[in-house]
Amino acid sequence: MNDVVKYELVDRVAWLTIDRPEARNALSKAVRDGLWAGFRRFAEDDDAAVLVLTAAGEKAFCAGGDLKEMAGAGMGVPPADFLPYLQRSVKTDKPVIAAVNGVAFAGGFLLAQMCDLVIAADHAKFAITEAKVGRGSPWAAPLPWLIPPRIAMEIMVTGDPITAQRAYELGLVNRVVPLAELREAAQAMASGIAANAPLSVRAAKSLVYLSAEHGWSAALEAADDLYEPVYLSDDAQEGPRSFQEKRKPVWTGK
Repeated sequence: MNDVVKYELVDRVAWLTIDRPEARNALSKAVRDGLWAGFRRFAEDDDAAVLVLTAAGEKAFCAGGDLKEMAGAGMGVPPADFLPYLQRSVKTDKPVIAAVNGVAFAGGFLLAQMCDLVIAADHAKFAITEAKVGRGSPWAAPLPWLIPPRIAMEIMVTGDPITAQRAYELGLVNRVVPLAELREAAQAMASGIAANAPLSVRAAKSLVYLSAEHGWSAALEAADDLYEPVYLSDDAQEGPRSFQEKRKPVWTGK
């Protein structure tokens, strides 16, 4: 991607790594440009079934915007293309996992929030700190869908961090592991997803988001339409057939 954002492919799992640990992986223009390029590359990469977003170092996943850079630019309202936002400005039906290796504050919280799944190192912390610096967090609008509204309120108005364990208890984080095991745990989860039938996986991801947008009855009807091509696919026959023949399924995504 560039000097501060790396893209690599490991057994059908793409790894997108922010590599600016000396600045707590803050979102400089170079980092933002690298993230745009990385997410777009993943969306178009047929060899990548799952993406893991992470960062270098042991202290910070991302401390948020580069405040020195923002102060120098006198930034008011961030432009729509300031930072890629999955399922809003970059669309992909393939799963994305955040492997949070340290603090995820402000824009770093955004990056973790917008991913489909989150694995956190046990020392990681999460915070929406914008209230402490007079900035805004409109990107947090989906947060009350992810966690209880009163907890979302507390996080946003206090600006105080919560621990990885607390984030796990609230459902913001899927798993908490020691830092030394973070990459292995993320690769294992991603590889397990990548081994599943791709049409079923992508429909499952889409189902979760459409359920957030529709009422009960409308969501069920939309889900019927979403899964019809899955049922009619070759893979839908391959799954039962491979079970009957006692072998691993060979998915074609068709």
